[in-house]
Amino acid sequence: MHNELDLSAIRPLVASWLAEDVGRGDVTSWSVVPEKAFAVARLEAREEFVVAGLGVAGLCFAMVGEPAPDWEPKVDDGNIAKPGETLARVEGNLRRILAAERTALNVFARMSGIASLASAYAQALWGTNAKIVDTRKTTPGLRVLEKYAVRVGGGSNHRYGLDDGILIKDNHVAAAGGIGSAVRSARMNAHHGLRVEVEVEDLAGLDEAIEAGADIVMLDNMTVEEVRKAV
Repeated sequence: MHNELDLSAIRPLVASWLAEDVGRGDVTSWSVVPEKAFAVARLEAREEFVVAGLGVAGLCFAMVGEPAPDWEPKVDDGNIAKPGETLARVEGNLRRILAAERTALNVFARMSGIASLASAYAQALWGTNAKIVDTRKTTPGLRVLEKYAVRVGGGSNHRYGLDDGILIKDNHVAAAGGIGSAVRSARMNAHHGLRVEVEVEDLAGLDEAIEAGADIVMLDNMTVEEVRKAV
């Protein structure tokens, strides 16, 4: 259903999150919890949602320090969680569990929220030829995770970054002197394998983009009726 997430590639991210939250150490647990205290905990759903990010949450526990708690997911990303359902089980040193739990829950909840919202839109389009596509408006540093969550929810990824697709927007059009000149310049200067996408604000801009030979046209802030005419 969705491409797998390379957990090894995000280990530096997880390390930075834990460093941010734990700092020099969980002084509360060190002060209150016996050093060798053992615990078993579970990640439980409180409402229905699309599961995303279980592997990332597990990595938070794996990297929190020795002895690292054992993480056992009970479902897969993409599953629909039901209220009261156990999604994962973690056991081990209680100090370590408490040190990692907030970071793990934060990233899991964020990714599951994105997947759930993407799923709601994807379901609304079921039976049509349309599909939900994301943007680059991601949280800095979390793009790979948030775009993965979109895929888990049934959406598709647009550009990952500025280097993997041409998207001519209003500022580019103004700098180039028009849509036609912007498209021609892109054809001339960019790699031949890149598709040229143009953002247009009205039907006149759409005509100009088509005439210039754009591969894709993005309809920007148009009304439903304007979109019908454009299509």
